[in-house]
Order: sequence, then structure tokens, then C-alpha cells
Amino acid sequence: MSASKATAANRFGLGARPGELERSGDGREILLAQLARVPAQAEFQGLPSSAATMLREHAQLAASRAARAQRKSTAGAAADAPAMAAAAPAMNAETSDENGSGGRADRRSADMRRELREQQQSEYAARFSHAAHTDAPFVERLVQFWSNHFAVSADKGDTRLYAASMEREAIRPHVLGRFQDMLLAVETHPAMLRYLDNAISIGNDSVAAQRAEQLRRERRGLNENLAREILELHTLGVDGGYRQEDVVELARAITGWSALNSNEAQDYGDRAPDSGFVFRARTHEPGARRVLGRDYAEGGVEQGRAVLADLARHPSTARHLSFKLARHFVADQPPKPLVERMAQAYLRADGDLRAMYRALVESDAAWSADARKFKTPNDFVISALRAGELAVDSRALTGLLARLGQPVFTPRSPAGFADTAADWSSPDGLWKRIQAAQMLAARIDSRGAAPYPRALAVLGERAVQGDFAIGLRRAGSASEGHALLFAGPAFQWRV
Repeated sequence: MSASKATAANRFGLGARPGELERSGDGREILLAQLARVPAQAEFQGLPSSAATMLREHAQLAASRAARAQRKSTAGAAADAPAMAAAAPAMNAETSDENGSGGRADRRSADMRRELREQQQSEYAARFSHAAHTDAPFVERLVQFWSNHFAVSADKGDTRLYAASMEREAIRPHVLGRFQDMLLAVETHPAMLRYLDNAISIGNDSVAAQRAEQLRRERRGLNENLAREILELHTLGVDGGYRQEDVVELARAITGWSALNSNEAQDYGDRAPDSGFVFRARTHEPGARRVLGRDYAEGGVEQGRAVLADLARHPSTARHLSFKLARHFVADQPPKPLVERMAQAYLRADGDLRAMYRALVESDAAWSADARKFKTPNDFVISALRAGELAVDSRALTGLLARLGQPVFTPRSPAGFADTAADWSSPDGLWKRIQAAQMLAARIDSRGAAPYPRALAVLGERAVQGDFAIGLRRAGSASEGHALLFAGPAFQWRV
């Protein structure tokens, strides 16, 4: 079966940019070539590591605590000595500045908080810019697929600063490598450890728990959240054959997997560690574990790593990952033979993700005329940026995606954003897309291509026919024509 370049760009990529469909080779060859090289990622250079961000975050929290203490001290002094305050109305400006509600400590804390927010926005800007300009859009689709597979949400306060860096540090380096390596990198990233509460999980028989009991202190216990999602969402799948006992045993195996705390951050000073991950032997549950019928000897941090390595190679994991990938690229209900073909390729290659991607691309089912997917809001907006050659305004795009129902890095659950047409094609959702299409169209440089030739350049001749083509030619203005292009079914659907 021939593989059209338009299908390669729109079904497997992020939507074509003008000129992209003029590349040599057929669609299948173009995709396989993208898998053979790591794309340039200049947009992400200069962004701080999550470990460096953690040092800054802990410093900001310390400054905030200092500011609160200073306000409390000032309020107490004023209450205890009203006469003194009345006798000294002309307190010098510097002292007032330090002690008042707008004091120096408050301002320092606020400045640091603002810096962290701006850093977060810089992460989003880099991600938008890379997606809009990359010449390896298939690989970027894969990055964003895995980012959603391992979903963390920025609406959880202590995860907010690390959702984007987890994608950059734990997913991008492994997107063309082994799933086992990506899995370990994600499950040991501060974003995931905080989001699913493993950072505060303590083995019931650990040294820390026993010490708390001796001192009659309240103690935290075992937290199963991360272990449950590893089995249910990240590896085997909900029907993958695990039991509650496996969840508990895995949770015990990964006790001690945590993130840098404030005391540890202070020890580093201005020198950022290599990683924000910390293994705390004191909170690790001692002893051997049994997961999915296999025994794992006590080995500290290595015990959990060994379990993850076996989970990555499990046949249920192969089928679960293959189904999700096929559903993402081919159809809401992908052909079972395609899923099985991808799973077998994954297992034969010992979890090499490229083998699974190749099985997808080389299958005729993936190029079938019946295969089609409705774009998510994120993919719709990115494809409009590429088609319209629009400048990236990350703050505006962040707000737009929130209005369209897919706020950046903010899924409603660890399962991530939904991936079927029914989830994104409600009447309200479609109406908001039309409004977004008009807004994006209005930003296109009027000196560029007119709507009809631009549509041909990004969708191909087969998709630009009939009433759609007539409407593009007869649009009252370039802006109206481009709005018709973005809002049209040929643009909204991946075919």
C-alpha cells in the first residue's frame, strides 16, 4: 500500500508546515527516517534541571516562612507595646520596609515565586516552539504521547514546577530507546514521586517507622498510589493480571524512593545535585518481596528497579502499550492484528520502542483509508501553528488550551487526557474550536500564502476538494478563508 506524505504529516505527525509535503520519498520512508535520528532540541537549551529547580523552590519556601515569621513578630510587638508604637510614629523608612506587610522579606519571597512561575512558562514556551518548528514531528507526537501516558498534573501544588521538566528529562531522552529506561526515569522523577505521593511513603517496618513508634510520634505509613498506577496505567494495564497483593508488594519495594527535601537542599547550597531523586534507606521496607509470582531479594533501591525491569518486559505491558499507541495514531478502536503485531515486535526486541514504532508504520492497517482520528485540542492548536506559520505566544496558547478543555500538563487524573473522538467532539467543544480557528486565522501574516494554496500545501490535493475548496477560493478575506481551513473537517480529523 502506498503511503502518502499528507497522511504521514497529518495522521502521524503534528500537521504539515508549508513545504513539508514536498519532501522526497513516500510517507512511510519519511516516518522511518525520523526514527533513525534524535531531533535537534535547541529550544530546550538553558532550561534548569529539576534538581536545580528544587533548590530554588526550597529556598523560596524558606524565604516565605521567614516573611511570615517576621510579620508575626512585628504584629506581636505592636500588640505588646502600643505606647511605644505611639511614641515613635516616625519610624525610619528602612525599618518600616522590613517589618511591614510589604517588607523586604515578603518581596524577596514574591520575587523568587515569580521567577519560578516564569521558569514554568519558559518550559511551556520551549515545548510549543519545538512542536511548531521541529522537522521530526512524528517523534514529537511520540514524546507527547508518552508524556500523557505517564500523566502528572500541574494543578497539584508540589508537582506544578516539575511536570514539564519530567517530559524533558525522563521522556525525551528515551523516546527512541527502551521502555524499561523510560519507565525507570519517570518513576524516579520528582514530579511523579510527588504527584502520586511516593515521596512520603514509609514502610511500616522501616527504621523510620520504628523510630517514630519508640518516640510515640504520629507516623505516615505505606502509600500505594504510585505502585497502583505503575501496574494499572504505566505497564500491565487494568486487565493485565495483577492483584491487590502485587500492588502492596510493589509499594513496599519502592519505599524510600523520594525527592530532595529542604534539609538536603540546604546541604547542597548553590551547587545543584545531578538529580532530584533521593533513596532514603530509613524509610524503605526491609525484606524480600513477591510481585506477580516472582521473588525479589532485599536490595534497597535495586529491589524496586528489578521489579520495574520485569514489568517492562511483561507480555501484558507489550499489549497495553501497543493498544494505546495504535489507538493514538490509527483509530479509537484499532485493529487487533495491528496491536498484536506491535506487541510481538516489542517483545522480540526486548522492549525497544523503535521496534514497536516500526511495526506500526510498516503495517498497511495504519495507512488504511478507514483509519482516522479526531485531533485533541492540543494537536489542533499545534497543527494550526504549523500550517499558519504562526509565531509562538506561550501565554496566549496556554490560555487558549485551557478554554478548549486541555490545559497544559493538567489532566484530571493520572490516566491523562482522553484519546477518543467522543471525548473531544461535544457541541460546546466544537463551538470553541470555531472561535479558536477564527482567532488563529486572524494572526496569519496577510503577506503569506492565500487560504486555498495554503490548504493544498498542508493537507494535500485529495483533502481539498468540492465545497471545501470552493469556500477557500471564495472567502471574503484571507482571515475568513484561513478560519474555514482550520475549522473544516479536513483539518480537524487526522486522515
